[in-house]
Amino acid sequence: MLDAVIWGLVQGLTEFLPISSSGHLVLVPAFLSRLGWSISQPSLAVSAVLHLGTLTAVVAYYRRDLALLGRARTDPTARRLLGLLALGTLPALAGLPLRDSIDAFEDSPRNVAAALVATGIVLALGSRLLTGTRRLESGTWRDALLVGVFQAFALVPGISRSGMTITAGGGRRFDATEAARFSFLLAIPTIAGGGLLSVLDLSGEITPGPMVAGLVVSAVSGYAAIALLLRTLARVGLRPFAAYCLIVGAIGFVVL
Repeated sequence: MLDAVIWGLVQGLTEFLPISSSGHLVLVPAFLSRLGWSISQPSLAVSAVLHLGTLTAVVAYYRRDLALLGRARTDPTARRLLGLLALGTLPALAGLPLRDSIDAFEDSPRNVAAALVATGIVLALGSRLLTGTRRLESGTWRDALLVGVFQAFALVPGISRSGMTITAGGGRRFDATEAARFSFLLAIPTIAGGGLLSVLDLSGEITPGPMVAGLVVSAVSGYAAIALLLRTLARVGLRPFAAYCLIVGAIGFVVL
């Protein structure tokens, strides 16, 4: 039960804060192991439920946008947004055949730590780009494809999906909160796909208690993480998250 709560908290916070959820799922147990505390990796069942929790969080937070997208047949703005999201999702789908190579990469915590340092560098540069004023409704196919390509880089554990996509959005002169809005709406098919992959690989005994605990914690912490990120972006940009990734990644590279 405690393991499921810890993983729910890790998944919920790091899925949306630009600090890499996949990286933390590798680095957290590695750090705890160095401290003498052994924590098991989440089972496939728990992993699927954690994805469901974070999916619930982003759907709840952006429920108005999703309601708008549901009117795509009759609303031109909704059709435009839906097209942008579809185009932005395509590059990540192209990376799915690399899944085995990605699994091998994350076997080394030092690899993941190095990738987290790379995320920190991107965030430091990206914070300077978040000065635009464009809204998502003005997005073009070029915007969507560029953000989608940056999202595809986040298939590598340690590279933050939200950090990459928000940085790309800033580079296309979107307002900071609009860049985050695009990032999180793009997260919905990505998170749903990750949960589906876990379900397809599912085997073994399902324990309802840990699964419910992980679901609730990941959903609540994920919702809080979205709100925290949006407030931070409006005030200081990505700099605090850049510093975190650089520090944690450097420590992990040295000690793991």
